[in-house]
Amino acid sequence: MITLFVSSLCFILNPPINRYTRNRPISMSDRQSDFVGVVEPTFTPPKFPTGGRYQTQIESILVQGGSLRTWTYRSPKVEQVQVVLSSEGRPLDADIELWHGPDNTPCKMRVYVENGRTRPFSAVIETPRGPNTVAVRNIGQIEFPIAANVVADVVDMPSIDCVQSSTTIQGGALRTYPFDPRVESVQVLLKTDGRPLNARVELLQGPNNNKQVIELYKEDGCDRPFFCVLETPGSGNVVRVVNTAPVEFPMSASVVPGAINNDLRTGPVMGGDVIIGGDVGW
Repeated sequence: MITLFVSSLCFILNPPINRYTRNRPISMSDRQSDFVGVVEPTFTPPKFPTGGRYQTQIESILVQGGSLRTWTYRSPKVEQVQVVLSSEGRPLDADIELWHGPDNTPCKMRVYVENGRTRPFSAVIETPRGPNTVAVRNIGQIEFPIAANVVADVVDMPSIDCVQSSTTIQGGALRTYPFDPRVESVQVLLKTDGRPLNARVELLQGPNNNKQVIELYKEDGCDRPFFCVLETPGSGNVVRVVNTAPVEFPMSASVVPGAINNDLRTGPVMGGDVIIGGDVGW
């Protein structure tokens, strides 16, 4: 009886605190503690459109400015991989390397694109005799992330015209290839007879207006030829290929149209030859 009386007296003097019925306002910490485990925050990574035929590619990896991402292929059956880089419309500046064994980099590329959404970068890297690792480093600032994707199952291949229409560019020389406004993409194939390959590929639209620049090094241009597809929207597109190697290292270059839009009108317009938007009809 004494124990029961003491317990009842303690209950009357010190009633249990109910945070939902007490007079003082509920603090933010109390609100957070009430809903712990009820609402789980979710995060959806941003997706950058790559445009054109790259819409069907698998999910890309976001590479922030100054960071590095690698893709390793251990199987020797993987002989080619395709690297696709894009952005949400901002400039794209990246280094691409192929690592084959310790301290061996048979392929290096420096890529700059003025607009990674309009002109995504796409190139095929030869990876014979695995294992191989493809490294993509975003050397741009933190404000310029890029979406990187490396695939080995679906790889673009040069057309028959691209393989058969090669010309020789001597060391230190350059060659330009102008294209009609109906050409939406261009195939570029560079190779040598087994000697190193050093070249610079530029996509110009207007005088000294570089839309895309690729600085390339290959230790063997025959075993590891270079193939890429350049997006060429609009008019006045010119591809310039420069052999930056000495005169002892010539190379073979083939630059041909890829996708062609035959529905695009390029003739004069009735009432004048100026089209709204600044383009001039030919």
